[in-house]
Amino acid sequence: MPVDLYRHPRTGLALSRLGFGGAPLGNLNRRLDDTEAVAAVTAAIESGITLLDTSPLYGQGLSAARIGTALRRTARDRVVLSTKVGRLLSPARRTGGPAGSGRASYVDALPFTPRFDYSYDGAMRSLEQSLLLLGTDHVDIALIHDVDGWTHGAEALDGRFAEAMDGAYRALEQLRAEGVVKAIGVGLNEADTAARFARAGDLDAVLLAGRYSLLEQGALDDFLPLAAEKGIAVLMGGVFNSGILATGAVEGATYNYRPAPPEILERTARIEAVCRAHGVPLAVAAGRFPLGHPAVASVVLGMVSPGEVARNVAAVDTPVPPALWGDLVAEGLLRPDAPVPG
Repeated sequence: MPVDLYRHPRTGLALSRLGFGGAPLGNLNRRLDDTEAVAAVTAAIESGITLLDTSPLYGQGLSAARIGTALRRTARDRVVLSTKVGRLLSPARRTGGPAGSGRASYVDALPFTPRFDYSYDGAMRSLEQSLLLLGTDHVDIALIHDVDGWTHGAEALDGRFAEAMDGAYRALEQLRAEGVVKAIGVGLNEADTAARFARAGDLDAVLLAGRYSLLEQGALDDFLPLAAEKGIAVLMGGVFNSGILATGAVEGATYNYRPAPPEILERTARIEAVCRAHGVPLAVAAGRFPLGHPAVASVVLGMVSPGEVARNVAAVDTPVPPALWGDLVAEGLLRPDAPVPG
């Protein structure tokens, strides 16, 4: 069954409600087979997924290169291509070991070293590097990447924010005005910082990772209402909170890239019990939940094989009984003001 589409009113972009997240294609924590990685992208496009998201960070360009290989086998106008600026890649001698991103590691990444650069010139050069890696002459969405305290530390955030608004934002605003890109915004890990950017600039899209899920609904306080008011398309990543909402409360489950603490394990087990009572897998409910909010255009999931693509497409089409959401609210596991999928 084709994936549903969200037509962005500001740009006209047709965003699939299920987006393809490119981070795992950079060999995130494990080495992937090139052929299968490219086949995953092809399978996503053939299934009707239009939104493909990547970043220079992901495998130091490996993700973008693999997506570019798949793009050469299909019509470019079938996809909405999203990438990031804010890091520049430089050639580096490497032994082939893991390359750290601050939260996770890329195994056998391309031999480049990323460095932060949120300047005007840095953003322009970063986008040019991405075009070369992707093998295309344009991207549709350009996002300023990781300008948050999660990445830089709270004490450095104000300086990085000012640097990005004075530099990278001006560059992307100019590129949008010239028609080089259709949509601009930010991709980060904090709802409050996302709201700060939404107030400071004229954004079309925000990719928010991990901050609106069955375990976290703090984005309802400020950012999501603001996004709805301003017509910002929210691309929701990290809906499994880096693993636990996909695996359940099992030994070794991760939450926000670290071992899940006891209180998160306990809360997840309670959520999973409600899902089980309604015959719905936890991962299905976790993937569907964010789509209930009117500002959320797409849920972006990492996929590494054609089989995984097929499972995710089927999951996003799986109906969730309204009573499941009601039971989560009744048990204090879901905020009563959280919109749920109809």
